[in-house]
Amino acid sequence: MARHYYLTRAGRLRRKDNTLSFEPVAAADAPVAEPEPSGVMEQAQATAELSGADMLGAVGADGMGDLLLEPEAPEDVTAQEQAALEGEQAKAVAVSERRVIPVEDVDALWVFGELDLNARVLVFLAQHRVPVHFFNYYGFYAGTFYPREYLHAGYLVVRQVRHYANRRLRLTIAREFIGAALHNIMRNLRYYGTRGIAVQAQTESVQTEMLRLATVTSVDELMACEGRARAAYYQAFAGILRNEVDFTKRVRRPPDNMVNALISFTNGLVYSAALTQIYRTQLDPTISFLHEPGARRFSLALDLAEVFKPILADRLLFKLLNNRQLNERDFAQDLNCCYLKESGRKVVLKEWNARLETTIEHRLLRRKVSYERLIRLECYKLIKHLTNVEPYIGFRAWW
Repeated sequence: MARHYYLTRAGRLRRKDNTLSFEPVAAADAPVAEPEPSGVMEQAQATAELSGADMLGAVGADGMGDLLLEPEAPEDVTAQEQAALEGEQAKAVAVSERRVIPVEDVDALWVFGELDLNARVLVFLAQHRVPVHFFNYYGFYAGTFYPREYLHAGYLVVRQVRHYANRRLRLTIAREFIGAALHNIMRNLRYYGTRGIAVQAQTESVQTEMLRLATVTSVDELMACEGRARAAYYQAFAGILRNEVDFTKRVRRPPDNMVNALISFTNGLVYSAALTQIYRTQLDPTISFLHEPGARRFSLALDLAEVFKPILADRLLFKLLNNRQLNERDFAQDLNCCYLKESGRKVVLKEWNARLETTIEHRLLRRKVSYERLIRLECYKLIKHLTNVEPYIGFRAWW
């Protein structure tokens, strides 16, 4: 089964027969990375100048165990056991020698840092339909090498355009995206509300916006509802996060503290995961319904990411900070920008990959489905809606 590979070490990526060969390089030999303006999801097409790496490895497949938002950290763990656990985590992600990977084993590459590659590698990846997601100096999403589409469906493209161009049809889909996103936000708030966290005011604010969705008459109004709901939601973070973190509001460009930096980083991961799954379907990633289609971005991935950010990004953030898997030492401050250092990225990527592989018992399919597969199923549901098979109903978490 194809897996995700995360590159965070500086190195060279080459084609060797029917494999990819990655060779780490010493820091002195690596290209010097120049800081880029921070920001997430501002461009979608990777250029030849985008390159980066600092580690290569398929992150371990140890799942999260039970389906809690945030598994409680055991308090009776000895220092020796904790050291052993940290050693296992480091072993799962650290690759210090040359690595040869069969291309059939790669579902997608995620590149963080400096990477030397050539056109031969890009052509090879395109032939085997492997997208490559690039993240900039600060770890924020920069762009994607998107291979030529191989699941062509002219009829579906026509249907996508028709649903976008028709105000009523577009609003129906956009409303469902926001409705599902706010429902999943509510699940997070109610989870912590039942555990003694004071989130009643924020819960009521999100509920108010959910009630307004049925009466909105434009996509702009929908976006306004979503913005107000998320502002209230982020106000609850101060109570949800157990460690002393100074977080009062969402700041994007650039993030000003460790929580905002982590939100930007994990949101970029969700966007990239959604784009990977769209590529495996017949959907056109540039024709969206909630976000306005524009130049240099795959806006449909932004639409789908709204549904899954509360489940994948926010729950991951709560777990990492509340279990103290991340702390101030894993972040760096550059002028007015806060971002994850290499140590922090490795921790996040390990937990991220484990979360993607975690399975739940699907209520309709009556079988176990991974979080990653849920995104693909969302694409299939959207296709059925566009082709008049059945109405689209956004994914709503029940746990």
